[in-house]
Amino acid sequence: MAKSRVGGGGAGRLRLTFVLVAFLVISGGVILRRTMGISAARELLQLDARRAGLVAERLRLEGEVRQAASRAHLQPIAEQRLQMRVPTDSQVIILRRGGRENP
Repeated sequence: MAKSRVGGGGAGRLRLTFVLVAFLVISGGVILRRTMGISAARELLQLDARRAGLVAERLRLEGEVRQAASRAHLQPIAEQRLQMRVPTDSQVIILRRGGRENP
């Protein structure tokens, strides 16, 4: 009877050791995953803020391009630098396309 008792005690200790090691490995994995998740969430928030800033910058630049390409902005430049002017109605000639006759 003493032999079975000694053999059974060693198996129980081995089983307990295995359970404790498994618990530590699983706990470490959970902690590592949470740490990586928090880090990824922080990085995602930074990227979202940067994206919002870039969208605002793009809208501002599109507005500047739209204003710079407007007739009100280009006409004075063309008149001053290129000595161009807007023609009067009598100076405008309307050309018709040559493929078909228009009524």
